[in-house]
Amino acid sequence: MPYAPVTPPILAELRELCGSDQVLIDDEARARYGEDETEDLSYPPEVILRPGNVGEVAGILKLAQRERIPVTPRGGGTGLSGGALPVHGGILLSVERMNRILEIDRLNAVAVVEPGVVCETLQDCVEEAGLYYPPDPASRGSSQIGGNIAECAAGPHAVKYGSTKDYVLGLEAVLPGGEIIRTGGKIRKDVTGYNLTQLLVGSEGTLAVVTQATLRLLPLPRSRLTLLAPFASLEQATACVSEIFQAGVVPSACEFMERDAVAAAEAHIGVSFPHREAAAHLLIEVDGMEDGSVAREAEIVGKVCLARGALDVLLAEAPAKQAELWRLRRSVGEAVKKISVYKEEDTVVPRAALAPLVAGVKAICARHGIASICYGHAGDGNVHVNILKGEMDEARWRDHLSDAIREIFELTVSLGGRISGEHGIGLTQKPYLSLALSDTEMRLLRDLKRVFDPHHILNPGKILD
Repeated sequence: MPYAPVTPPILAELRELCGSDQVLIDDEARARYGEDETEDLSYPPEVILRPGNVGEVAGILKLAQRERIPVTPRGGGTGLSGGALPVHGGILLSVERMNRILEIDRLNAVAVVEPGVVCETLQDCVEEAGLYYPPDPASRGSSQIGGNIAECAAGPHAVKYGSTKDYVLGLEAVLPGGEIIRTGGKIRKDVTGYNLTQLLVGSEGTLAVVTQATLRLLPLPRSRLTLLAPFASLEQATACVSEIFQAGVVPSACEFMERDAVAAAEAHIGVSFPHREAAAHLLIEVDGMEDGSVAREAEIVGKVCLARGALDVLLAEAPAKQAELWRLRRSVGEAVKKISVYKEEDTVVPRAALAPLVAGVKAICARHGIASICYGHAGDGNVHVNILKGEMDEARWRDHLSDAIREIFELTVSLGGRISGEHGIGLTQKPYLSLALSDTEMRLLRDLKRVFDPHHILNPGKILD
């Protein structure tokens, strides 16, 4: 679809709407906002806009639809599927200035926030009120709530507490033509028509721009223990995960790291990990309101791990030791990026299929002569598969990469899984979407996009062509 350029008269109108200092067109800004955390991709926009309120967002979208200019919404720019990349140029709409926590309602246990609030900032703020916001993506220190909603971000604690979608009670959002809608609210039940709130969660900024969110909060757990269990084989570690749940424990986190992931993280942050020679580690956390019940759950988890072949089970009781273990786990993603050119895939399968998924990924990569590092959220079957170029020559890398990815996704789907658990489809996973969805489902997605965005100005090129 042809789009119109951002001309000098349009720039003048945008400056009047947002203020001249919030309209950026210099090369440095265009380069910075033309990238996210997706590997080696750059699509500079023509102009960056940083609105300060919903009225300015509505004005931008109204103008963009009138002129047929593409608009790409952006939060913290931490996405891993190219979802915030302005692939058609046009306007990059950053919500970074809309960063107020508007309300923490302790009586109703909700927070009302603008989309530019950083996830960790919200977590720290509600914790001071004795409350808890569980979604915690690896980028929680820089990712913003608007982007978390767009991608339905999750993280380690999703295994017990769920992902972002489970905490969004209501939204204020602007449609591509500039209309403002408000869905849901502080209520916990609502079947008043179709669930537009949940339709927008995970829509990757292709249907509307979120300008405010009402988020569910929980009581803050008072007790927490962390266990580290090394295993002699990948199969033992992945098979142990289901056994933990069958023993009656739902851990608040259950993370999987193979040996190369641990080694990369050690090198990245300069620490030495216990049993670093083990083929794989499980990092397991249990939490709750009472020390006694949490200790009993930790004991059960430890016994299960030992029965399934763990070389040892280390218990971290002190908050400082727990933080040290989590620092290493959270550093794995950045550490892997330092090794070589890479491609990260976000596979997710039913928990019981974790072992055949990891084994299959290793077999596929070996067949193509490609190195891989697997880690992720074992408790909910979400494994991040990092495919590394290493010393492979460029021609062989290009020839084998797409075939290996397709085979990995075919395996994932055959095991009852999907091709993204938390990173989204965006730009990079779009070629593989039809592996997971039927023709009818693809048609429904296109029909929904057409209803919300008939002129395809909002985040075009993502999820669907």
